[in-house]
Amino acid sequence: MVDCGEGVQIGLARNHIPVGKIGHILLSHLHGDHCLGLVGFIATLGLGQRTGEIVIHAHKDAERIFQPLFDFFCPNLSMKVTFQSFDTRKSEVIYEDDSLLIKTIPLSHRVPTAGFLFQEKPRDRHLLVEKCEALGIPFAYFRGIKKGMDWTNPETGEVIPCEMLTTDPTPSKSYAFCSDTMYSESIIPIIKGCDVLYHESTYSNVDTLKAHQRGHSTSVEAATIALKAEVGRLLLGHYSSQFQSYEDEKILLDEAQQIFPNSELTREQMVIDI
Repeated sequence: MVDCGEGVQIGLARNHIPVGKIGHILLSHLHGDHCLGLVGFIATLGLGQRTGEIVIHAHKDAERIFQPLFDFFCPNLSMKVTFQSFDTRKSEVIYEDDSLLIKTIPLSHRVPTAGFLFQEKPRDRHLLVEKCEALGIPFAYFRGIKKGMDWTNPETGEVIPCEMLTTDPTPSKSYAFCSDTMYSESIIPIIKGCDVLYHESTYSNVDTLKAHQRGHSTSVEAATIALKAEVGRLLLGHYSSQFQSYEDEKILLDEAQQIFPNSELTREQMVIDI
């Protein structure tokens, strides 16, 4: 889960997301609207007798702030809560498993802040099972062939290239989350070519000065980052409270689409297919 603001439990319930499956919480920064739901969320997991471990990835100050609150409000938890700090000034891997890699993205805001890049690892090639069976290749070799190995016929010595036994793998997907931040071209090499970019667009272009004073971006700046990073799609979000309706928010969309046509507005409970 990325960030944990107030009302997070209501949002999870509305979207029918089982909280028991959440094992890692990534906090972009320690402003209240991004982290003040954390104590209540951990307390709720404790009420459900959750076991195992919850890992909170955040700036080093998070443990100093939240551990005493956990000790007071969530004593005797049945699960282990671990803090893993990261340096918001550099991009580093903070999570990795067999299929996914998560890196931090240094952002420019009023407090130490990082975004997150989610990258699927390269997938295996698609095995042509019928062709393998016709050639008498034992099942035990299928896994290696899917990973790119050729097969040698033990009787004839003939080498069958992997390319003849498989087709290209499904392309891996990537998603970048960048909020809250000022315009910063330093993130472009990190997010270059990602499939989907969420970039805050708190203000309209007419409020560029206000955006810079408050450590935020305009829709035009978000679109410019998307264009220069050659991403697939741009998701706009984190709108200022001055935008009270879809028609107000559409101002941001129109500005962004002038620069990066494949821009779209986000909304609550929105599901994105990457």
